[in-house]
Amino acid sequence: MPTRGVVYVHSTPLAVCAHVEWAIARVLTAPVNLHWTSQPVESGARRAECSWTGRPGTGAELAAALRQWPMIRFEVTEEPSPGLDGERFMFVPGRGLFRATVGAAGDIQLGEDRLRSIMESARAPEALAHALDRALGTAWDAELEPYRYAGDGAPVTLLTRVG
Repeated sequence: MPTRGVVYVHSTPLAVCAHVEWAIARVLTAPVNLHWTSQPVESGARRAECSWTGRPGTGAELAAALRQWPMIRFEVTEEPSPGLDGERFMFVPGRGLFRATVGAAGDIQLGEDRLRSIMESARAPEALAHALDRALGTAWDAELEPYRYAGDGAPVTLLTRVG
């Protein structure tokens, strides 16, 4: 059963736009032509977003393909599908890739074992708060938030995975 998701390229240099399209096209095995607009938060940068449909696991493949360019900021979401959790990937230059499991409402889900590990390793309240912030991707969200607002009302391209 197919699933769907969204790729948000929050910022990329103009020279990398075609490479981003080619990377997405390789994963989806379909031609991709995104509608690029200026990213007002970063002078000279471009932004685009596209909805996609494909088999479960496509979101991880898209994130892996896009992280080849360490100068771009992006997010990839994959909705839950029967028997599988959804996923969310965020990439910020200098910070790297963040991956989280997401529920049907889009909230990040932390499993019982992960929570127990965090509680065991973080003895002080400040350490616990820091560990939970890291597990929730708070720093990635904070860095991407201005770029997200800049995309409000931007056009979205719809894509479907062929294979």
